[in-house]
Amino acid sequence: MEQQSRAAPDEREVLARTVADVMRPAAVTVAGDETVLVAWELLERSGARHLPVVRPDGRCTGLLDRADVALACAAPAASLSGRRVDELLPRHRPALVHAGQTVRHAADVMSCADADALPVLAEDGRLAGVLTAADIVATLAGRAERGEPAGPHPPAPPTTLPGLPPRRARRGTAIP
Repeated sequence: MEQQSRAAPDEREVLARTVADVMRPAAVTVAGDETVLVAWELLERSGARHLPVVRPDGRCTGLLDRADVALACAAPAASLSGRRVDELLPRHRPALVHAGQTVRHAADVMSCADADALPVLAEDGRLAGVLTAADIVATLAGRAERGEPAGPHPPAPPTTLPGLPPRRARRGTAIP
């Protein structure tokens, strides 16, 4: 039997890596004093599922999930222009990790906080990126870059539930 040219890394090897090796840099952030509509537009345009909220000095105050922003956008449009991003953040200190910590530690923090993503801080305390559960799974599967299949087989086609139309790639409006 022919051996695959690239095998998935050992689980212990992945869990021993630093968060900086696995995370993705935060390409899009939002200030806490921006409106909820701006946050939604940033999520829509970037295609991201999480949006870090940062202060002017670059320090992270929290992480918004697409679902939380979408839920807030369900309010009447007239009230959305006055609603600010920092109102959506929980009042408790967010779970986070530092770039030099191990993936194992980050997975433990995610598990304890019941979170699927964590802001990652650099040594100076500023936002360095975001680590998601999907990033960890992709690394365990041997994918070094997004969209790269784990082995010689192409990824499986997307599935839809019976009776539901397939998800459209882009909606016509930015507001749900």
